[in-house]
Amino acid sequence: MNTNTPLKIVVAETSVILRSGLATVLKRIPNLNVQPVEVASPESLAHYMQMHVPDIVIANPAFGGWFDLPAFKAAHERAAATKYIALVSSVIDPNVLKAYDAHFSICDDSDTIAGHINRLLHTGEEEEEANGQDVLSQREKEIVTCVVKGMTNKAIADLLYLSVHTVITHRRNIARKLQIHSPAGLTIYAIVNKLVALEDIKEQL
Repeated sequence: MNTNTPLKIVVAETSVILRSGLATVLKRIPNLNVQPVEVASPESLAHYMQMHVPDIVIANPAFGGWFDLPAFKAAHERAAATKYIALVSSVIDPNVLKAYDAHFSICDDSDTIAGHINRLLHTGEEEEEANGQDVLSQREKEIVTCVVKGMTNKAIADLLYLSVHTVITHRRNIARKLQIHSPAGLTIYAIVNKLVALEDIKEQL
């Protein structure tokens, strides 16, 4: 990412101490021109997302009592490219974190936080430079694997803790990136790129 372009990061947290503290840390991260936006309620976050598409949303899974990330993503599909990081401030079920692209704890230092953000921003860049073409994100690869194994959109959504609408959006992006519009073509791509083994899909052939 061009470091001259402000990086829009939303901090969604009800505690003013945690929210403002994290916003301050984000501003101090070297080599990242972060423009943090603090929101204190789910309603404020929803309103912001209707008007803007941030690069990253950092949200406490307990935001507003309970932050239903899959439902939130489904309600804001225009922001499909936005990445979500969980801000963990207490003991939480690991399954909840699966819906997020990354997570860090309030006990983590600024280097750890910067590392998570940089990984999200640069996912796939090395492959794109090497191959000279669009590549799939890790989430898109997971969806391709599920598709070639014959899973329905609903089954994929349940497995990956996504909404059906989000799965459909990912599948459209996959078709656009790969210029592959048939299940057979997707199957060949998955085998060639070692996303699946032939024996895993032999029943589908």
